[in-house]
Amino acid sequence: MVHQLQREQQLYCDLETAWRFFSSANNLSKITPKNMNFIVLTKLENDEIYEGMIIDYYVSPLLGIKMSWQTEIIQVSFQKSFTDFQKKGPYKLWNHFHEFIPNEKGVLMRDTINYELPMGVLGEVAHGLFVKKKIEHIFNYRYQILEKMFNEKK
Repeated sequence: MVHQLQREQQLYCDLETAWRFFSSANNLSKITPKNMNFIVLTKLENDEIYEGMIIDYYVSPLLGIKMSWQTEIIQVSFQKSFTDFQKKGPYKLWNHFHEFIPNEKGVLMRDTINYELPMGVLGEVAHGLFVKKKIEHIFNYRYQILEKMFNEKK
């Protein structure tokens, strides 16, 4: 079964700043809980995102077990949106659409994640027991870090 998580966050910065930060895979570890041991393996000399870009990571989503994860950037609309799609990793499906909407306060950032777990019924049981909570925890953590980075008065 395909599940969906949607999140929105108002960022008090300009579009160029938001785009530069979120379109850089090198920044992912800054907004991922430390206990997930998220490491970007791909050496990214130039941070510019492009369609077809492949990014490899290590992540420990559960019980400290290290897993490989590979995503491909399958869609880019400069300073508007991009989509990362899991090519290899823990999910049967992971499709993460990032959207950036300028407004009078700065930029509204919207995430839509469609995901599905492997193993049929067992995957659904795992989703209900802990996977859904873990994904929500990751995006709650991300929200808090982004509030500190972009929205707190310096």
